[in-house]
Amino acid sequence: MNKVFLIGNLTRDPELSETTSGVSLCRFSIAVNRSYSGAGGERQTDFFNCVAWRGLGENVARYAKKGNKVAVSGSIELRNYEDNQGVKRTGVDIVAQDVEFLTPRSQGDGFAEAPQSAPQERKRASLQAFDDDSDIPF
Repeated sequence: MNKVFLIGNLTRDPELSETTSGVSLCRFSIAVNRSYSGAGGERQTDFFNCVAWRGLGENVARYAKKGNKVAVSGSIELRNYEDNQGVKRTGVDIVAQDVEFLTPRSQGDGFAEAPQSAPQERKRASLQAFDDDSDIPF
């Protein structure tokens, strides 16, 4: 089973792009503090590159920004590639299956607000008086 759960802060604004076939993807990274401190009392931090596909990625790009706290659940994916010098490298990505936004919207540095459309007026049905008691059978 390949499952990972991470809670951390975005280290930069998410970047939304598309594949050549038109599928949207969002790349972002999060900083996750370790649960223990080092010898000097400093907390260690790990940085994870994440990828969210399609609608999830579009939502992350729309509503999240640098510094926001998020919970990411997904799987770990290893990528093998050659760099510019021909050295074989391995990249590690977290493929997000779910992203939960944990920074409250009420905070000034919180998540970006959804664009508000003009409020639609509710039309009320107009009632008309009906006075026809003559057809009542009792």
